Amino acid sequence: MPELPEVEAVAARLRPLVQGVRIVSCGQFRPTTAKGADSAIGRVVERIDRRGKHILVRLDGGVFLRVHLKMTGNLTVIPDARLRASTVRAWFEFEDGRAMVLDDPRALGRVSFHHDGEEAELFSELGPEPFCAEFTFEHLLRRMRLSRKPVKPFLMDQRAVAGLGNIYAAEALFEARIDPRREARRISCGRISRLHGAIVGILRSALDSALRAYSEPGGFTEGENFPSAVYGREGEPCLACGRAVKRIAQAGRSTYFCSACQR
Repeated sequence: MPELPEVEAVAARLRPLVQGVRIVSCGQFRPTTAKGADSAIGRVVERIDRRGKHILVRLDGGVFLRVHLKMTGNLTVIPDARLRASTVRAWFEFEDGRAMVLDDPRALGRVSFHHDGEEAELFSELGPEPFCAEFTFEHLLRRMRLSRKPVKPFLMDQRAVAGLGNIYAAEALFEARIDPRREARRISCGRISRLHGAIVGILRSALDSALRAYSEPGGFTEGENFPSAVYGREGEPCLACGRAVKRIAQAGRSTYFCSACQR
């Protein structure tokens, strides 16, 4: 599933292509793919924002489209609305003939139409953005002290920090030298401070690599150009100590870590 860096890269590529254009028609693969899509017809795209792993297409009149890419989705612009690939699940045609499309081979991505007044409730369960002033060490400490979960699933539930997913949670925990199996509330203040810095640093580095990857033709997958230390490296030597990287299942996802370095 695309994480914050990849979703932000998608949004960054969209911004110069859609700002100021008017939507004249739309369509979708099935009724549940793009709820309320018809309400976007006739409206002008004002800007593209991101909240966690969601892309927000701001339209005139105080409304927006919320797009979640799920596992394999991509939101992009094609030069001719009539030339849609078979994997396009929803589309919004512009007055110049181009179209913004949700291209998603697994058809899991979703689009929904909302009024600005709904935004606070829609994202009430999301924590602060990792690059904003609200994501402080004190915030992370407070959230962790209340959680009995292992720290890796805790980081991925989006309430501590928005947009952090499987790849970069594993990488941040490795950089902070924290065992992903440790109960969040039992981790020391010093380690939480290291984890806070690691989350911000890892995501900034991953965002840079995602922006570079998405500037090239074609699509990309999450972490494509990111030099991972543990993720996806089961059985390979740890870059710090040489021990084999391990993989375990946590909350239905794979967790990669070094049992010698992460305690």
